[in-house]
Amino acid sequence: METARVGWVEEPSLQVEMKAKVYIETSVVSYLTARMGRDLIVAGHQQITQEWWDTRKEDFDLYVSQLVVREKQGGGDSDAAQRRLSVLEDIQYSPWR
Repeated sequence: METARVGWVEEPSLQVEMKAKVYIETSVVSYLTARMGRDLIVAGHQQITQEWWDTRKEDFDLYVSQLVVREKQGGGDSDAAQRRLSVLEDIQYSPWR
């Protein structure tokens, strides 16, 4: 699997690969956790999002804002809210506010 390379920090005995940063917004979480849509375009977005999540998310440093987390905590049934929050639990909070 190819790793996204943004830059390198080089010292005589140390090379550190820096990952690109990706901000996860609300539609990503919705596409990952919602039932498959009947609308062909929505279903396509869901499938592409799931494939990216399964195969590429480890190549990036993921960030989410507190606003997205708050939005995904509420609304709908509690099982759906828990699924949305479980997607976000290992993602760092965004340094951009």
